Amino acid sequence: MLNNIIDRIKLPFRKEKELYLSLYQIIGIIPHDISYYKTALLHKSVARRNAKGKPVNNERLEFLGDAILDAIVGDIVYEHFPGKREGFLTNTRSKIVQRDTLNRLAKEMGINQLILSNGHTSSHNSYLGGNAFEALVGALYLDHGYNACMKFMKKQVLGEMINIDKVAYKEVNFKSKLIEWSQKNKVKMEFKLIENQKDKQGSPTFHFQVIMEGLPCGEGHGYSKKESQQEASKLTLQRLRREPQFIDEVFSAKANRTKMEEEPVLNVPETSQDMNFMVDSEAKVEKHENPFLTEVFDEKSSVADEEKTGKMESSVEPEARESTDDFDLSDISHSKPFDREAIIAAAEAEAFEKG
Repeated sequence: MLNNIIDRIKLPFRKEKELYLSLYQIIGIIPHDISYYKTALLHKSVARRNAKGKPVNNERLEFLGDAILDAIVGDIVYEHFPGKREGFLTNTRSKIVQRDTLNRLAKEMGINQLILSNGHTSSHNSYLGGNAFEALVGALYLDHGYNACMKFMKKQVLGEMINIDKVAYKEVNFKSKLIEWSQKNKVKMEFKLIENQKDKQGSPTFHFQVIMEGLPCGEGHGYSKKESQQEASKLTLQRLRREPQFIDEVFSAKANRTKMEEEPVLNVPETSQDMNFMVDSEAKVEKHENPFLTEVFDEKSSVADEEKTGKMESSVEPEARESTDDFDLSDISHSKPFDREAIIAAAEAEAFEKG
């Protein structure tokens, strides 16, 4: 309490009075050590190094703030909803600390205007505001302790910005969000069923895993497919949000897949027919001498047959129609002797039967 009074007295004389006032309006308390908050608002895109040459940005404070935020919101949700089961409490906490919520809070509270960055963020990692919000909570924890963070969340956030009861009973479809993200970024994704068993009471349980570009992602367990896929989707979204290297792996796998799809197929078969199965020129049979061979190779005859049976479709390309002809080469391959007289006899017998 005494430190807060002293900080108020010193405020008009601070060198960075505007920053102090801006932070006071956001967190509801005057910063004691301004260096924590400066680091919290320093994005990694801005190159800064300390005296030892190590990079300085808000990533470490973001990690700390994320843990503190989970604990504080979990504490608040536990006290606010007495008697509710663990699944309900976990789901409610997740909605409050999810990246979309933190991004919106950072924007509406004015945190985004204080962030130092180069102004450019990747299309699949645009969580600058939410990351700064977590880092700010980490800075507040180091500067004023856990109770100050609790007061900030209860008064500044849940008291003025978020209605915890509305959040608790609002359905968040993580699966839909993940599918939307994957489609927007043209990332191949599927839900793979890992296991389907029954618990001790005989109730069916499901174990699903998200696969993105062939890479294993989040896994989920539940008493229904929807529940397990929701959990797997939520964990996958968390990885995409918190692990930049994981996003890089996904997009690298996507690049490799699209590259393979665009590359021409090697060893393309030739279009010319292999005529090794044909007889020598001396043994050729003229069309008028062999009606059987004419029926196989004569285009008019094959077209007439197709029209007669009603199998021709205008939508089918000529190449596709030709590929559907029944033409077995096994009977005239080099593995069997060629008998001209036998072929003619067979053709005559067939013509006699049809007659």
